[in-house]
Amino acid sequence: MPGPPLLLVPPSEGKAAGGHPPTRPDSFAGVLEEHRAAIRVELARVIRSGPNAVRAEVLGVRGELLERALAATNSVVEGTALVLPAWRRYSGVVWAGLDPVTLSLADRRRIIVPSGLYGMTTAADPVADYRLKLLVSLGRLGRLSTFWRSAATAALATRARGRVVFDLLPAEHGHALDLHRLDPSTRVVRFRFVSADGRRAVGHDAKSAKGRLARTLVDGGIDAVRGFAFAGWRAEVDDDLVTVVAPTR
Repeated sequence: MPGPPLLLVPPSEGKAAGGHPPTRPDSFAGVLEEHRAAIRVELARVIRSGPNAVRAEVLGVRGELLERALAATNSVVEGTALVLPAWRRYSGVVWAGLDPVTLSLADRRRIIVPSGLYGMTTAADPVADYRLKLLVSLGRLGRLSTFWRSAATAALATRARGRVVFDLLPAEHGHALDLHRLDPSTRVVRFRFVSADGRRAVGHDAKSAKGRLARTLVDGGIDAVRGFAFAGWRAEVDDDLVTVVAPTR
């Protein structure tokens, strides 16, 4: 019997601070550790010898946020970083709409999260405080979405074989996976969020709708999406493509 559907959900820039020392490896540590180690080596080189402008560009923040990001990154490369489950670490709008605190552990494990630092985790896996976007070019490793694509795709393919995958990723995170390389037994359902005039919908409202839609998928699968309604947003299901339309303003 194939397992229940998986959801591909992006991480958030907003992250809760703090945590505890790691006590166990995450779900993909065995297959992705070699790539993660390469990331840590290159991060160490950048933050310890690179000029401030390069540090700020790699970590994507400046000022006081840069100081926090540098401290967090230094802990990661030294192996002393505190961790929280990803569902507690990520605090952005999508995750607020998903409301993961009320999900079971089994459901949190169905939520797959690509990231620049880890390549891929589930929502239940331990995650450090970090700043590292997949769009970043990290020294000798190049663009991280490209660096991760082969290994992350292979890791996902193993877990997704025979299952349905709901792809809720924006382009930045989607580029880190080649969903066309998944096993033919895997069904991929893609989602796009558009304004009432058909243009791509972005911003706080679209993220909030994405989070609520993700929760609908966890709870009821694709059938529940047919009746999705949230703050005027609605979903149109066309086989393996779901268009989520913003309300008319």
